[in-house]
Amino acid sequence: MLAAGGTGGHLYPAEALAEELLGHGHKIVIVTDKRGAAFRGLGGTAEILTVPAATFKAGLVNKIKAVFDILSGILQAARLLQRYKPALVIGFGGYPSFPAMFAAQGTGFKTLIHEQNAVLGKANLHLADKAAAIAAALQDTRGIKDKNKGKVAVTGNPVRPAIRAVRDIPYPPANGAFEIFITGGSTALTRVFNETVPAAIKLLPADLRARLHVVHQCRAAEAAATAARYRDAGVTAEIKEFFNDMPERLAACHLFIGRSGASTVAEITVAGRPAIFVPYAGHADRQQTYNAEPLAEKGGCLIIQQEDFTPQRLAGELEKFMKDAALLQKAAAASKSCGQPDAVKNLADLVEKILESGR
Repeated sequence: MLAAGGTGGHLYPAEALAEELLGHGHKIVIVTDKRGAAFRGLGGTAEILTVPAATFKAGLVNKIKAVFDILSGILQAARLLQRYKPALVIGFGGYPSFPAMFAAQGTGFKTLIHEQNAVLGKANLHLADKAAAIAAALQDTRGIKDKNKGKVAVTGNPVRPAIRAVRDIPYPPANGAFEIFITGGSTALTRVFNETVPAAIKLLPADLRARLHVVHQCRAAEAAATAARYRDAGVTAEIKEFFNDMPERLAACHLFIGRSGASTVAEITVAGRPAIFVPYAGHADRQQTYNAEPLAEKGGCLIIQQEDFTPQRLAGELEKFMKDAALLQKAAAASKSCGQPDAVKNLADLVEKILESGR
């Protein structure tokens, strides 16, 4: 049983592991929240079940509702556990994973948690003590108690097979046309990319702007305004709310700009593409900064904190990259060296080890 939901950062690793374990001959049941349709990529090969889940939002009424939703989710998950009796329950963090994992640990089922980020998330923090093992994406994951460090296995962060295939596609020459790929998610918090990137491009010399093609993931509500900014900057831009052909976009891009969520960093490094990361500033634990730091230390990315992500700063960095193809090639190679293409195999091997040990 796999417990995951919420954002792609939790969904994609779970989906990758499910596909790998199905190939091993295991039966897979996925417990998620109401957004379980995000697992449609499995093509009906795994049973998808939904239970209520919630996070605590501001306000007393919201907190009371969250408590009832979580309790309801735990009770429904407990019934599912008795129905399916899984050999192992694997949680991928985030609040949608909590009801099934909590119910599993409370009723004696073996559990494994996977942490994608460089900092142990809140759900996994509460579940780590009773887990048979903790699979970490990165070395020295922060927030793991000393008593639990002995059961940590660094597996990497699984990415989808289509992304792994990009690793075999050479980095495109960057001495002519130059493609920038921008994603930031689907929330209003990504407006900084919609405003800053076009403004930065407008500051570039005309000869550099003439080389540019921009692929930009943008909320539908802000697409028209963003497109107008690019037109004003004098560059062509392809703007969509969601790109279904992410592997092809990564393969073609010379530079990625976006947040440094765990799955994004994992996909960028497996593909071997240079990046400018702007960590989300709302995380008190600075997880997105820590996610990108190992890559930055190798020279595969540049980290710009959101308060420093100004048109002037970005324009300067873009000009530097666009004028130095050798620098970009070096950054692409550094990015690729940090990739973990075997992460899904490593995680599946850990699952098999736990099943065989009977822990």
